[in-house]
Amino acid sequence: MKIAKPDTQENTLLIGFPSNGLVGTFSISYLIHHLKMKSVGEIEVADIPATLFVEGGEILGPIRVYNKKNIFIVISEVPFNQYLAEGFAYASHEFCQKNGIKKIIIVSGMGAVNPSKETPKIYGLVTDQVLENILYNNEIPKFLEGSIFGVDAAIISVFRKSKIPALILYAECHPFFPDPEASIIAIETLAKILDVPIDTQDIQDRMDKLRIQYRNLMDETIRTLQHNQEKGARTPQIYR
Repeated sequence: MKIAKPDTQENTLLIGFPSNGLVGTFSISYLIHHLKMKSVGEIEVADIPATLFVEGGEILGPIRVYNKKNIFIVISEVPFNQYLAEGFAYASHEFCQKNGIKKIIIVSGMGAVNPSKETPKIYGLVTDQVLENILYNNEIPKFLEGSIFGVDAAIISVFRKSKIPALILYAECHPFFPDPEASIIAIETLAKILDVPIDTQDIQDRMDKLRIQYRNLMDETIRTLQHNQEKGARTPQIYR
């Protein structure tokens, strides 16, 4: 069966947020800096606790938008509970409608029960068959069966009802510690999909420093997930 190569020039939105192993945060942040993407705005979500970041002397909001050519990015540096996650997804979807986005790629981590020393695997899931060719052309195994709970489920539920197709990439990772190795796999996969050159040597050289640097965000993410569980929601891990 011959499958056409996807149009890499159509407007594409990448979405990253703190989750298992901080894979989404690691990989999307790296693309922003490596591709020298320009900050083009922020997204506001109701009820998110007041949070600001300072970078290079500039005050930044917690959910920001970046752009370079046809690639757009929405990244959150604060973890969500599943209710805030739904608001985040709706706000991101509204951004898509206003900016002619043709496809969405969400990057997250799949908490491995027994993380091994082998290279982490990455799996794909699509909300519309029109994106199946991306999995095929890039040899990404499809996530065939299992359950998704919590934050990931809340976000995916919004996009699966949308007319804009979404691809979800799940990299195997350690669920409770920052996992740069899993993020490298996600970055390399994104580079193939987007047809952009990416060098991950910088991450490989700074593995230990990155784990320490992102430890506080990981702790905050875990606390948020545990708070979800106390309120009767399951933690947003994926069971295969």
